[in-house]
Amino acid sequence: MRQQKHVRFDWAIKRLLRQKANFNILEGFLSELLKDDISIIEIIDTESNQETETDKFNRVDILVKDRKGELIIIEIQNSYAIDYFLRILYGISKAITEHMSTGDKWTSVKKVISINIVYFDLGRGKDYIYKGTTTFSGIHQNDELQLSSAQQRMFKKEKIQDLYPEIYLIKVNNFDDTAKDTLDEWIYFLKNSEIKKDFTAKGLKEAEEVLKVANMEDADRREYQRFGEVLSDRASQAFSIRMEIEMAVEKEQKALEEVMKEKERILKETENNLKETQELAIIAMIKNTNLSDADIANILSVDVERVKNIRKNKK
Repeated sequence: MRQQKHVRFDWAIKRLLRQKANFNILEGFLSELLKDDISIIEIIDTESNQETETDKFNRVDILVKDRKGELIIIEIQNSYAIDYFLRILYGISKAITEHMSTGDKWTSVKKVISINIVYFDLGRGKDYIYKGTTTFSGIHQNDELQLSSAQQRMFKKEKIQDLYPEIYLIKVNNFDDTAKDTLDEWIYFLKNSEIKKDFTAKGLKEAEEVLKVANMEDADRREYQRFGEVLSDRASQAFSIRMEIEMAVEKEQKALEEVMKEKERILKETENNLKETQELAIIAMIKNTNLSDADIANILSVDVERVKNIRKNKK
């Protein structure tokens, strides 16, 4: 296994990037992804907001409030989760409701941007970055619903989609390791935990030093090593489960193939028996009746040429 020069982003985001001194690294990543100059005001605690004992934690990795007052969720998922799309929806909903108070005007609803970095195959798609927004299309006119001038002034937004949550999906494993722009440089780092010398993306220059394994304190390095071991164990468990599933599927496929072979054998045997029965019936009718070949064929639902051939061979 190649020795990593830099710490994984998911570990860094839980430990190092929450420090105000390192906000510029996270700001760089967000600026490249969102194509905007992002400035972080604060990082909000997201794991101490349990309303009841049975309420789920809003377990995002990090929740950021930017200078525009918008909320940015960054979540990293290593393990396969078939229901992850709904987890995204839950996280967004919690972020919205927890930042409103009873009696607040609806204009107090925060815009939420949900950034999801996943290390498994989520859904079906060839790209490695997907963006989801909300628009309203006319059923009859096929036009896109727009904000009125008064609404634009009140919300300070240009489009309806600017009011609604914005979702980004980064499918890291789909990236081909070819950095074509500065955003790709960040994706390369997310996938490989490596920052190349010629990378110029915002925040990566600072990350080059802060996230170096060699620059970590001994305690942090030991904790990071344990973190890596846990990820390896989980990956091994996931691999083992996948192998067991594949073996079970293969076994079922072989069993199905045997069933299909037996079915074909029975059908062929039945077909042969039917032909023999039909032939005996044709011979009996030729021998014992004065019916024409056409009449015999019609009665037995067989081809008339077959009756003629049998009559010819019996002469």
